[in-house]
Amino acid sequence: MKLLSTLVLAAFLAFGGSAFAQTTPKDTVKADKEQIKKDKDQIKADRKAGNKDAVKADKDKLKADKAKRKADRKAARDAKKDAKKEGSTATTTTK
Repeated sequence: MKLLSTLVLAAFLAFGGSAFAQTTPKDTVKADKEQIKKDKDQIKADRKAGNKDAVKADKDKLKADKAKRKADRKAARDAKKDAKKEGSTATTTTK
């Protein structure tokens, strides 16, 4: 019975993941910005509590989230550039 439930869960995650992958690059950048804000707030809370280990971990997570945002911003720019390029070639080929 456990094997069946594990297989069902794996199938659900496999097909459910594709639905999440259909977000626009602009939406992912917004989500990244929100995550960075949460990370900064968490760092402030941990500093106030005096938890140095948590502050270090939060800083590492913040750094990783900023790198992810940078990559997502580049992907959004590239997608916008490609869409613009495809739109301009469609009008020039009809001549």
